[in-house]
Amino acid sequence: MKAEGYSTKKMDLDGWPIVIESYHVGDRYYCTISNADPGARFARAEGASSDEAERTALEKARRYLAQTRVRKA
Repeated sequence: MKAEGYSTKKMDLDGWPIVIESYHVGDRYYCTISNADPGARFARAEGASSDEAERTALEKARRYLAQTRVRKA
């Protein structure tokens, strides 16, 4: 099978620049979220629809980013 409907968008999530990548293979939709600066992927999800996969990935991303400590200079 081949990935189809690939899309990428950039946005800000709780003060963090992120990149959202979405695509589907067969009847399943996949979404990955990565930090825009180093490009580290930190949240993934799949679902029956594109919206479901993206919503689930964004929920995971928010939870992970809330746990991240930020050092103040």
